[in-house]
Parts: sequence; C-alpha cells; structure tokens
Amino acid sequence: MTTLRVGIDVGGTFTDLVSLDIDTGRSDAIKVPSTPRAPERGVLDALDALFARFETPPRIEYLAHATTIATNALLGQMYLELPRIAFLTTAGFRDVIEIGRQNRSEVYNLSVQRPAPLVAREDRIGIRERMGYDGRAIEPLDDAEIARAIGLLRDRDVAAVAIGLLNAYANDDHERRLANAVAAAFPDLPVTRSSVADPEYREYERFSTTLVNAALLPIVQAYLSRLSFALRARDIEAPLFVMQSNGGMAAASHLAAHPLRMIESGPASGVIAAAHLGRIRGIPRVLSFDMGGTTAKAGTAIDGGVVLANEFEAAGRTHSGRAVKGSGYPVRFPFVDLAEVSAGGGTIAWIDDAGSLRVGPLSAGADPGPACYGKSERATVTDANLVLGRLPPAHLAGGTFPIDAARSQRAIAMLAERAGLTPDACAYGIVRLVDADMAKVLRIVTVERGLDPRDFTLVAFGGNGPLHACAVAEELGMTDVVIPSRPGVFCADGLLVADLRVSAVEPLLLTLERIESSELEARFIAMERSARASLLEQGADPHRIAFSRTYDARYRGQSFELEIAAAASVSAIASDFHVAHHRRYGYSVAEESIEVVTLRLRATATMLPADAAMRSPLSGEAAAAATMRSAWTGGGFESIRVYRRSALAAGTALEGPVLVEQDDSCTFVPRGWHLRSDGDALLLERR
Repeated sequence: MTTLRVGIDVGGTFTDLVSLDIDTGRSDAIKVPSTPRAPERGVLDALDALFARFETPPRIEYLAHATTIATNALLGQMYLELPRIAFLTTAGFRDVIEIGRQNRSEVYNLSVQRPAPLVAREDRIGIRERMGYDGRAIEPLDDAEIARAIGLLRDRDVAAVAIGLLNAYANDDHERRLANAVAAAFPDLPVTRSSVADPEYREYERFSTTLVNAALLPIVQAYLSRLSFALRARDIEAPLFVMQSNGGMAAASHLAAHPLRMIESGPASGVIAAAHLGRIRGIPRVLSFDMGGTTAKAGTAIDGGVVLANEFEAAGRTHSGRAVKGSGYPVRFPFVDLAEVSAGGGTIAWIDDAGSLRVGPLSAGADPGPACYGKSERATVTDANLVLGRLPPAHLAGGTFPIDAARSQRAIAMLAERAGLTPDACAYGIVRLVDADMAKVLRIVTVERGLDPRDFTLVAFGGNGPLHACAVAEELGMTDVVIPSRPGVFCADGLLVADLRVSAVEPLLLTLERIESSELEARFIAMERSARASLLEQGADPHRIAFSRTYDARYRGQSFELEIAAAASVSAIASDFHVAHHRRYGYSVAEESIEVVTLRLRATATMLPADAAMRSPLSGEAAAAATMRSAWTGGGFESIRVYRRSALAAGTALEGPVLVEQDDSCTFVPRGWHLRSDGDALLLERR
C-alpha cells in the first residue's frame, strides 16, 4: 500500500494539496477551487482528487493543514457572526479592553472608530478580588464571589467565557479557581484563562489576547470537528496537524483550545518553505514573495531562520502593506513577520472619481473570480495578464480550468474607455500598478527593518508570483530570482518541511542585580521540560527536539523591551543587551540598571526530511520545443517563445523575453533577464 505525507493549504482562491510518497519519493500536486462558505469542503475536494489517482486508496501517515479560518472569522468573512462571549475580570477593570492604548489608527480623524469590542459591556462581569504585581493577594477571592459570578453567567446565553484578572501573570490562583467553578457549572462551555493564553504583563494586551482566543474557540472547534469527522469518514486515521502563526506545526487536538495560535496560519507556510529552500540551496538571505489569487505577502529568512515578531494586531487594517496600529485586536503570540497587500490575481481594477486607474484593495476572490472565470464583468490583474498574452488564452491549471479570454478583453476595454486609454495600455497599467504595490511590501520587510534588499535572493511563488517576480525585483534593484519547481503550491510544500513547534513564555520582571544565573537556568529547564512533554505528546521524535532561549530586557524605567539571545551568565546578559541597544538605538548606558522582563523558549522537533516535496519530475522533452505567442514585453506586443516547464532539462539557458508555463503557474522573463534551469528550480538573473 502507498504511504503518503500530505499538506493542504486553503487559500482565498484555490486549495492546494501536495503529497509525498515516503517510499518512492514521488511528489504530486493538486489544485481545486476554494469554498469560502465551507472551507473544509475544499480540503475534502482536494483529498478526493488525490484518491482518484490511485486504484487502491493510499494510507496517509501525516496530514498537515494551513487555514485562514481564524483570520476570516475576525474579519467577518465566514458568513457568520462571532459568538457572544462573557468576560470575567477584576472589578473596576472591565473597560480596559475599550480604553486600550493611546495609539490611533487615524491620527487626524476626530471621528475615528476603534474596532468593536469582542465582548459587550453588559457581558463583562466584575469580580471582587485583587492580586498584587508581586503575586500576593491584596483582596482574596472568596467562595461567595465565585458563586455570584456563576449566577450572573446563568443569565447569559454565551458560547464561551474569557477570564482575565489583574496581575494574573504573577499569580493565577484566582483565575484557576474561577475557571474550575465555571467548568463545573457549565461543562460544555469553553473557558480561556489569560494566564494560559498570554502569561505576560501589560493588562490590555493580555486581556485582548484572551478575548480573541475565547471568541474564536466555538468557530475553530466546530471547524476542526467537522473536518476531523469527514476525514474519519474517508478512513483517514492520520492525526491532523495545523500550521501556527509562529511557522511551526501543532496537532489540531492541541490547537483546538488555542485558536489564537493559528490566526496567521495560512501566510506563514510560504515563508517557511522559502527559508527551507534557501537552506538546501545555500542561499543565506531569502526574500519571500508570495502572490496568490487574493493577496501578496513578503517575509524574510536569514541563514535559514525566519524572522519572527512577538505581537500583532489581528483583523487590523493595512495601508500600503503596513499594519495600521490601533485598527485591530492585539494578540501576543510569536508570528512570522510578514507584510501583506491586496495584490493578487483576483484584485479588482477600477477608475476613481478623478478618472485615474486604480488597483485594489477589493478582490474578486474565488467567487465570482476574475472576468475570465465567466461570472463577473469586473477586470482584475489576472484579466490584465491574459490580455497582455502572459497567460494561456484558453485554460489554466494545466487544462483543467477553462477560461474565457473574450470576457477579459471586454472587461479591460470597458475600463480603458472610462480611463481614456487603449485596452492594451490599460492592461499594462494595471500590471505596473500592482507591481509597484508589491514592491512596497518587499521594502517594508527589508528597508524598513534595516536590511538591503539587494543583498537578498527573491524566492517568488504563488500562482501569480512568477509572472511579476522580475518586475518587482527590478523595482528593488535585485538581480537574482529563484522560482521553485511548483510555485503555485509552494505554501503547501512548506507544510511538509515545517517543524513541530512550541512557544512558551514566563514573566520575570527583575533587575539583573536581583537575579542569580542558577535561577534563570532552573526556570528555563522547567520550561523545556514542559515543552518537551508537549512535543512528545504530539508524536515528536525525542532525538529531534531542540530548544532556543531568549530574553526580553530593557533599561529600568523604559516602556518597551528588546529580545536578545540567552546568555550563560548575568554579566553576559548585561553585555549582550548593551550591544543590542546600541545597535537598535545608536547608544547604550553601561551604568544603567537592566531589567529582564520575560523569558522566552522556542522548542522545535524536526520532521522526516522532505526535500523531495519541493521537486517535480521532468519529462525529458527537448528544451527547443517551444511555441510562439504574441505578448506585451513593455514597449508593445511581440512574438515570444513559450516553453513548458517540464521541457526545461537541467542546464537549459534562455534569454528573455520568454514565457515558461506549468500547471500551477506561469513565469515571465522580460528582456534583460537570463534564465537557467537546474532541474529543481528556475534561476533568473538580471544582466
């Protein structure tokens, strides 16, 4: 019987599946349309298409999944409302989640609206108790108060409960007692404690993280339950793993109670795949460029490791690829540092009131999709590329997805007439505008992070990334681009090479003068013991587990911290922090007291090697077997060569302009660029 490892990535337009035969190394890929109203349907459709390729159903030993269901739910895109939840918090602090911070998403807008609270004010129940910052009970929590809280909950028809008490990060005894009482009174009601969801200080962020988790619990648990039931009905017994926002996998059974950890699940897998590709190809600095049907995303990987951040705003707005502070719900959990813009194949072009051509942010998504899909009259980036001759005129996805080029022509012509342009100029204008937008997000993760994009190699993927890669690279002065073997399903490839990961934090809030090196070591050892147990419970190989320790530290009196690698002694921590502070801010103060705020641990367990999942078999056809097609090359239309990707044997070298087509994507190599195939990837170099 064939044994497979399978990764499935649910995107806004397509659901991608990759499989790896662990005995033969054969890897296959499948794309099916996503089903936004029931995302699990797309997963099952992809699996059904996979099984149809086998006479005897294969055995799946590992099933990895990336999903945007948590993000979509917070954005109101799941065709349902977030559930009603209750919030138990220290009396007098129920409005902390609305007061928040002083940052405003629109500084000069006097009528700016903050995101609607995830819990109504009448559902925030004040609890008479008080824990001090040092973990000592200032006002004990008595049984009568717990009983009063339970009685108030009985009057509310809520789907989940969040518990966030003052200074619970220092001592969570009161939270645990409340949670136990709620569980005893309402056995089927999911409960989230802040000391579990986010055991760090700063009450607003801790409460916000807790509420986000509680609001997502009923939705994500129902989704995972439906999906797991359907998998069992297909005799798939492999445990389901889900990509976390930190770029690591976790068993779905572990994430069911922590849905906040999968908010950025979908985008993370692409950067993980790009980092892995950089490692196996010896590329030290990789700039990940993922352009799909709905959005374009960028991230960085240096020396094989992805860049992470420890806090983000869920469901917040973006402007020119930048997250707008104060527009979303703060969530504290490590996530792959990404910039994102609405610039995908389905992004809609339009004319503004001044008569100027604009692109985005609205997207046609999977339904109705671009005009060429046959359900819409609105022009998109895909329609523009079709008019410019850069896409096959009759079908996509290797002939399995028919398209109507005439509809694209009509949609672009209608837009061009309103803009006073020729259809060709309008289509090219759409492409140039979206290229400029995507170059902005690449600058955000490089230039705005103090990195020079010219030092990086661009790894372009997604169904549309290879079409635009060279133009975007030119905008940034980059000269090297790598197109992986299957760019259209590259995010799904990332699911098969990602590690299992556990991220843990422990608050400290002590100056170095009050810390003993032995105490820090003991705390880290305890964190490692807990993380190891979690990984082993999820099926990790005990010989493949590794740990990474870091600190959050600051000069005493500062408001924010820097994350630094753990050191062997207190004196080494001080030295490393002074260096890090000088690097970030241009100065350091050697005589200033240093405070260690948080201990952080990242535990990983590597999976079986899966390099073959990033390779596709070549047909062995002659590279000279090219067809010709009229395509826009910048100054007008000309007849250019079109190759099948499978025909480009290792060592094939081509000069642009040229098109390379494959089932899941299409690569456009403009004039001035050189293409070389090494069998596993296309290497593009600007001459």
